[in-house]
Amino acid sequence: MNEPAPAPAALLVMEEERRADVYPPEVLTGIDRLVRLQGPPLTRQELAERPEVLGGVDILLTGWGAPVLDTALLSHAPRLRAVFVAAGSVRHLTTPAFWARGIPIVSAAAANAVPVAEFTLAHVLLGLKQTHRIAREVASSHRFPRDPDVPGAYRSRVGLLGLGHIGRLVAAHLARFDVEVLATDPVASPDTARQAGARLVPVEELFATCHVVSLHAPLLPETRGTIGARLLNAMAPGATLINTARGALIDEPAAARVLHARPDLTAVLDVTHPEPPAHDSPLFTLPNVILTPHLGGALGAERHRLGQLVLDELARFTRAEPLRHAIDPAHAASLA
Repeated sequence: MNEPAPAPAALLVMEEERRADVYPPEVLTGIDRLVRLQGPPLTRQELAERPEVLGGVDILLTGWGAPVLDTALLSHAPRLRAVFVAAGSVRHLTTPAFWARGIPIVSAAAANAVPVAEFTLAHVLLGLKQTHRIAREVASSHRFPRDPDVPGAYRSRVGLLGLGHIGRLVAAHLARFDVEVLATDPVASPDTARQAGARLVPVEELFATCHVVSLHAPLLPETRGTIGARLLNAMAPGATLINTARGALIDEPAAARVLHARPDLTAVLDVTHPEPPAHDSPLFTLPNVILTPHLGGALGAERHRLGQLVLDELARFTRAEPLRHAIDPAHAASLA
């Protein structure tokens, strides 16, 4: 009678601060049923001090604070068969040497997209009512406006710059409302946009005709600083800009000048560049800037969802089933 194959050996490597949120006890218990955990979890720094522990590892579990999968690290991991990342982006940890090995890598970007899309939806609806603008005017004048003229969520337009995980999820949320969703995404086809519930338009039309514009594009050389004075000045009176993507998408000095000159506009910035802004940045003092410290991303118990995705994918891997959240190497460079 053949003995069952031993469970694959796994190692958990990530920063200690967020480990318990991402891999709570119930997730770790599930993982422990599927693999043999090789000792206690390590940080990236601890792994760098003794990389030889990778010698018997088949599966690398990680998250925020993941090690860079470069030639040096991979040379210590001859048995490595899969990497599971309980976080969003994998751009900072993957290298050509890693992709050359043909090792599948799973990202929990789809799970991290959920709270970002919820945060975005809340601000889209507030933006359509121009809540922040009117609240500023009330505080300044000590008067309530009579029958304020706002777009509301009826036949108004919402623009999405980017139709990745988060952009598509925001579009799905907006499908429940009587709004038209426009999108700009150079790699999305009109059919892909239609399936997401959006209509593709040039970026100039997006900014000029939408009552709210929300940024969900990846930060690439060609997208860095592209949201500047020209596009922001084209926005309609009272429009709202939301950024939960990357701060460097916006030319912040130009944006600050436009927002100073256009007090009717509102910018909801959950990300900035640098982060946090310099202590003397006008973003702190402009009354029409809502500045928040990455509240859109997964926080606290919301991070359990990322670990659960890794656990589900790990179960599929051990059953030799197709992975649902593996990153396609051909598209890795265009991801956020």
